[in-house]
Amino acid sequence: MSVSFNHTIIAAKDRAESARFFRELLELPQAPSWGIFTNIQLTDGVLLQFAEPPVEIQMQHYAFLIDDDLFDRAYRRLCEQHVEHWADPHMRRPGEINHEHGGRGVYFKDPSGHAIELITRPYL
Repeated sequence: MSVSFNHTIIAAKDRAESARFFRELLELPQAPSWGIFTNIQLTDGVLLQFAEPPVEIQMQHYAFLIDDDLFDRAYRRLCEQHVEHWADPHMRRPGEINHEHGGRGVYFKDPSGHAIELITRPYL
């Protein structure tokens, strides 16, 4: 059997808010949710499950490879919603995008404080 990524649980301060943020930003349909999880499903079938843990949330980094058209729309939504963003992971180039690896990229934080990266070309 080959190996593929199936799902991950993302800690959220408000699981419904986090799921909505990603659904709207990445233009994803609602997915069935159950129990303590509010879910979204990426186009390749990977399930992101948002849950509210009873502990302090530690920042994680999540990168999404998206096409150029979705990047344009998502970046426009970030700007319209005044989401602080950077061209670099060290947050030294605010309000910019980068043009690394033959594509474009942007970094920002989601509603729970996780570091999110949108890129249009893979690093490898």
